[in-house]
Amino acid sequence: MAHFKHIFTAAALALSVTGITAQSMPSVRWETLGNQGDGREATYTQRFTIRGGKGIKRLCFNQFARKMETVNPADTLVEIIPGYYYIASPRLEQDDAQIDIVTHAALRHFDYQPDGVHGVDAQGNPRTVRFTRASIIDRPEQWSTSGADLMPKGEVIYDFNESLASGSVLDPFYVIPSVKKVYHKDGPNSKVTDPVVEVKVDTIAPEGYRIDFTKSPVEIAYSTESGRQYAYNTLQQLRANNPEGVPAAVVEDWPDFPYRGVMIDISRNYIPLPEMQKIVQHMAHYRMNTLHFHLVDDEAWRLEISGLPELTDVGARRGYTQDEKDFLVQIFAGNGDPNSTVGTANGYITRSEMVGFLRFCKSLGVNVIPEIESPGHARAAIKAMEARYRHTGDASLRLVEDGDTSSYTSAQAFHDNVMNPALAGPYKFMDLVTDELIAIWREADAPLLAIHIGGDEVPAGAWNGAPSVKKMMAEKGFTEERQVHAAFVERIAKMLAHKGVKMSGWQEIAVGHSPEFDDSVAPEVYSVNFWTSSKGSRAPEAISNGFPVIISNVDHFYLDQAYNNHPLEKGLTWGGNVDEFTTLAGYPYELCVVDEDDRGGILGVSGHLFGETIRDYSQVESHLLPKMLGLAERAWNANATYTPGQFNAVIDQRELPALARKGVNFHLRQPGVKAIDNQIVMNSPYPKAVIRYTTDGSNPTEDSAVYESPISAAGVKQIRASLFHMGKQSFPTIVYY
Repeated sequence: MAHFKHIFTAAALALSVTGITAQSMPSVRWETLGNQGDGREATYTQRFTIRGGKGIKRLCFNQFARKMETVNPADTLVEIIPGYYYIASPRLEQDDAQIDIVTHAALRHFDYQPDGVHGVDAQGNPRTVRFTRASIIDRPEQWSTSGADLMPKGEVIYDFNESLASGSVLDPFYVIPSVKKVYHKDGPNSKVTDPVVEVKVDTIAPEGYRIDFTKSPVEIAYSTESGRQYAYNTLQQLRANNPEGVPAAVVEDWPDFPYRGVMIDISRNYIPLPEMQKIVQHMAHYRMNTLHFHLVDDEAWRLEISGLPELTDVGARRGYTQDEKDFLVQIFAGNGDPNSTVGTANGYITRSEMVGFLRFCKSLGVNVIPEIESPGHARAAIKAMEARYRHTGDASLRLVEDGDTSSYTSAQAFHDNVMNPALAGPYKFMDLVTDELIAIWREADAPLLAIHIGGDEVPAGAWNGAPSVKKMMAEKGFTEERQVHAAFVERIAKMLAHKGVKMSGWQEIAVGHSPEFDDSVAPEVYSVNFWTSSKGSRAPEAISNGFPVIISNVDHFYLDQAYNNHPLEKGLTWGGNVDEFTTLAGYPYELCVVDEDDRGGILGVSGHLFGETIRDYSQVESHLLPKMLGLAERAWNANATYTPGQFNAVIDQRELPALARKGVNFHLRQPGVKAIDNQIVMNSPYPKAVIRYTTDGSNPTEDSAVYESPISAAGVKQIRASLFHMGKQSFPTIVYY
């Protein structure tokens, strides 16, 4: 549940904030007129058509930061912060106004369209508008340039689908993640209704288990509670897969890594706890045991901290503002109102709710590691503590200083998101926040394996204009700002060690520092997430310096990356594309090449769902499933197990039907389309899926023609084909001839 000082229903919001009726609500339609030019010279023109805009003085919208300018000199485009803009124009109040904006880049993906569109009246109050977006796949120039067309090719999809067909026959013991050993025995099938007896055996590996289907009752053996849970989990999977009885066999299984994690970011776009509980249930089902909970970042602070109400009063609310004195600016999406309960902009977890959530996670065998980003990615905390200073006059918790002229741009294009390590405020702040985290976990009686401090992406020049940092560097003999960063990390590590808690962080806390730093900090570190691609990973270096590594490579395990480059696929693509086969191919010992004796330095594997593109929970599920299944397989089994064809068959015949029965959303792959000997053939990765197609340029619907056999290519200029499977429809494969 979201929490605010004032709670508004959607209906009340429309009346109290907009002051207009639904009938008089202005409408805004967006469309792209198409890409022009190539590479760095590429541009596209986006058009906003406003109808019934009387009373609107500004039209606000969110969009990933790009250089833009209006076509009409009478229109003004203003950047409030990178990613949040407003248009001012005398033409806004006309009955039918068109405002064109030239944008410097190519538009190729869904998530680069504008979002969070709302009006602002003369008094500075947000006004709701009815916002629609035109299709971005009507014409090729809407997604391609003359130099690059990233639309997935129908023939490439066809060939890949064909390659999957070899694994369509399933073994009775195929589950996800796969079990280590199956010893087949002579004897009758074990009945699904057979009772179960438990045996605790000290010689079984931690989290491991054995299931003996040759006995009646079926015998489960384990050494730890988690092993017991996993045994029952696998038992249920095998019985569901074999309703006529599980073949006589003994199953032995154990994980290759103690850390099998998923990181969920609720800072950038909020995911309420009821939905988070569903994610944890998915994790537990696939034997994942650690939730890396990304609670705070530049864009919001999502956890109540006793004694620091500004963190959520200011940091968990986003809307239209140009001074951010009472709440943060709207980021990614919203309707301009910081009190709105609609969408993903606003909300936070109360202390008591977090205690209950931790108990729930513990009951499923899932540990929770909280992340408090510092010293970078700290914009929400900085703004909240500045508000506290204004309200109370207490400067002891300020995270930045007056007179700081530092000039920098963060990875997310912010210029004001880094704490100042030369001040006392950041350490007092981290002391109070970590004390509260420890108290919450203690009240829940949940294990606190570590507190993740982030420590990543401090931009160059973050402190080049900070007087206190210059003084600190002179006193300590520092010659580079990275030494200031290292000093902050080391001090927080010692602070947490004094509290009896380990520290975790991103890769920047473990590479590029002095041997003295490594010797001091590494013993206090629980884990380090290495996210750079497999080609550039410095994880082996960190292991050699004594840091435990978690394989988190962007090119295999960033679950927020789009499944492919189709324009309608949600998710980012800066790290490539990640689907269920990409995660399956993320072999840890290939992503982190070390001597076999040093493999113990790899603590585990983690997948990461950052929230920039998330707008609702169904999208969370489609990002996670089925690509999380490949992650689960590699986190449990470091070495090769299923072929892609076998893996796809398990997903199609067992996992997707089970998810569909539960009402879980999941991603559906596309059909292949290929021309062979003047005929057009199509195929599916799922044998029972229906392929529907059109040749008139429209997108397939449930009323479109069903593909049953090759069709003549004569006269066909365009094919659009979609899969219809288990109540879902894929994005269309589009092929021009």
